[in-house]
Amino acid sequence: MKSLSMALFVLVAAGLAGQAAASPELAKSKNCMGCHAVERKMVGPAYKDVAAKYKGDKKAAEALAATIKAGGSGKWGPVPMPPNNVTDDEAKKLASWVLSL
Repeated sequence: MKSLSMALFVLVAAGLAGQAAASPELAKSKNCMGCHAVERKMVGPAYKDVAAKYKGDKKAAEALAATIKAGGSGKWGPVPMPPNNVTDDEAKKLASWVLSL
């Protein structure tokens, strides 16, 4: 039983690590990194600043995914973020990754 529990833990951990590792690549493939960086402000805010702003907000992932998909303005200054060509699932993955930073 102990071996089964350990095997299950390893599989879940590997799956989560794979999902987290895929998010920076997804951000690059969707051109998010053209305006954002993890550590510093570019055209848009640094992803770490976004994560800090929404820390503890239980609705942040849903709201951020909606903004990623539809675009937005006024939250981080005068430069609007255009809508992004992402699926709902991709927007959720990107939002989860940003909020994990």
